[in-house]
Amino acid sequence: MKKFCLAVHGGAGALLPSDFTPEEEERYKIELKQALDHGYNILKENGSALDAVEACVKYLEDCPLFNAGRGSVYNFDGKHEMDASIMCGATLKAGAVALVRRVKNPVALARLVMERSDYVFLCGEGAEQFAEFYNIEMADETYFDTPLRLAQWMKLKGTDIAQLDHTSISKSDVHTDNQKENSKFGTVGAVALDLQGNLAAATSTGGMTNKRFGRIGDSPIIGAGTYANNQTCAVSCTGHGEYFIRSVAAYDVSALMSYKNLSISEACMEVINNISNLNGKGGLIAVDKNGNVAMHFNCGGMFRGMKDSDGKSEVFIF
Repeated sequence: MKKFCLAVHGGAGALLPSDFTPEEEERYKIELKQALDHGYNILKENGSALDAVEACVKYLEDCPLFNAGRGSVYNFDGKHEMDASIMCGATLKAGAVALVRRVKNPVALARLVMERSDYVFLCGEGAEQFAEFYNIEMADETYFDTPLRLAQWMKLKGTDIAQLDHTSISKSDVHTDNQKENSKFGTVGAVALDLQGNLAAATSTGGMTNKRFGRIGDSPIIGAGTYANNQTCAVSCTGHGEYFIRSVAAYDVSALMSYKNLSISEACMEVINNISNLNGKGGLIAVDKNGNVAMHFNCGGMFRGMKDSDGKSEVFIF
C-alpha cells in the first residue's frame, strides 16, 4: 500500500518550557496541528506534495504566532522583508523570493516563480512587480505589524545588533490586548510525500529582527534552506541561516543519503552535527521517498509536527 506523509516546523531556538504557560504551549500545538490538517487533507484526496506543502506554509504564514507572513519581524528600518522558497522533487524545479514587503503569502509567490517564469529566484521590487502581474494577493505593509515584533525591534532600534526571532522578550514590554500575540517564534516550513511518490518542500520567513543591508538567510536559498529530490528526500531548515548557507544544509542531507547511503535520520543528524561544529544553532525537518520522517535540532526546542497515512500524528516543541 502506498504511503503519504508530511511534516511541518515553526522555527527552532533557545526554547524552554518555562517560556510558556500551558495555554500558550497548547496554542502553538493547535496551530501546528491545523497546518498539518491542511496538508493532510490534500494528500489523502490524492493531491500533490507541492499543493500540500504550500497549503501548510500558507496557513502558518497567516498565523501571527510565527515569524513568516503575518508575524514577520521588523528590519533595521522598521520594515518587514519576507523570504520564501518551494521545490518539486519530481522535476527539481524550484522557485524563491526574497525581500518582499507587500505579498500576503510569499510561498505562493515562490511557487508562481517556479511555474510561470524561466527563473528560480526573484527579489525586492522585481518580485513584487511579478506578483502584481500575476494578481497574487497583496497586503498593505501595516498588515504585517504586530505588537510583539514591534517590541522586539524597539529593544534593538538604533543598534547594529540583529537578533533571531526566538530570543526571549519580557511580556511587560508588549502592550496588547491580544494574548495570542504575546509569544512568537519562527521561520516556518513543510515537507511532504504524496501517493504518487513525489516529494516537495517549502520554507518561509520574516528574517532576523533589526537586520540591515538587505540581509537574506537560508530560507529562500535552494539547497541551503529548502531542497527536494524524489530520489532521496525533501528538507526544510530553520535557525541561524548563515550556518545553513555555509553548510548547504538541505542539499547535504540528500547528498549524504545518495553518496553514503545514510538513512534520513542519520543524514539529518550528520548535517546538524556539522552545523554544531560551526557553532550554529537550528534544526530541520525531512521526509524520504519511503515516507520516513526526521525532525532534528541542536537547540532548546523546535516547533514541529508530522502526520501520515498510517494514522500517526504528533506535535512537539521541546
